[in-house]
Amino acid sequence: MKRELLTSFLESKHKPNTRRAYEKDLRLFFKALAPDRELTEILIREFLSLPTPKAVQLVVCFKMHQKARGLSDATVERRVSAVKALVYHARAIGLTAITLEDVRSVKIERYRDTTGVDVEVYRQILQTVDTSTLKGKRDSAILRLLWTNALRRNEVVGCDICDFDRTNGRLQILGKGKSNREWVDLARGTSHAIANWLDARETTRPSDPLFVGLDKAHSPGRLAGSSVYRIVRAYSKQAGVEKVMSPHRVRHSAITAALDASNSDYRKVQRLSRHADIRTLQIYDDNRQGHQQEMTDLLEEALG
Repeated sequence: MKRELLTSFLESKHKPNTRRAYEKDLRLFFKALAPDRELTEILIREFLSLPTPKAVQLVVCFKMHQKARGLSDATVERRVSAVKALVYHARAIGLTAITLEDVRSVKIERYRDTTGVDVEVYRQILQTVDTSTLKGKRDSAILRLLWTNALRRNEVVGCDICDFDRTNGRLQILGKGKSNREWVDLARGTSHAIANWLDARETTRPSDPLFVGLDKAHSPGRLAGSSVYRIVRAYSKQAGVEKVMSPHRVRHSAITAALDASNSDYRKVQRLSRHADIRTLQIYDDNRQGHQQEMTDLLEEALG
């Protein structure tokens, strides 16, 4: 018996987070399509057996409905992309003749707001961490990784103990959109912080998650990305930071600080940020230097 289409499609995605995101978005689509039915192989096959114009119409209607709910373009496009990816997978294995090429995507402008905090403010955030406690040791290591390596929160929580090379001070991460792990070098203080956290844990195996939850009401499983978000928010608030902080805003802050420190050496900073397109760093740099504000002021002066 052949595996169900949804199962084979999700298994084709390397990352657990990607699989969960696709499954969630597909459930939302089929729920909108058939509110009174469960997501089953039969429902998916019924959609895939539709004529292309009808399928396109349904996807466009779903897209318009999502936008009418006030969702961002990025969220709507992500959900539609999940449907497109499922149809593409079904076409590749000969289960449908549908094509959704006529469902046009909106170009998403990213990284326009790259504002963050400077190094002095982030130092204050770190100083609020009580590293004499087990939680403090863990949180200190996480906050240092977010800053000194500009890591994304999923890159942090996706690591296992075996990914940490204590001897050489480096960490193996699974980067965004990557299928293979890559090594990143760690700052000495960050490496020591991770080592101190691991030394304080009672029992560890190489296959255990590098960062785990410490809630006594639950087993110490892998720390969730949402928990990293709460960690950043809590210490930032404790340090009196007015700006709403998040792991990604820490990443923005670190990249901007790196551009400052390197005199806008894009190539060097790209090694830190691991952006595929170096033009993304130009957006950071333009925001950092305030070029748009400078031109706006000059135009106002020209008015007299």
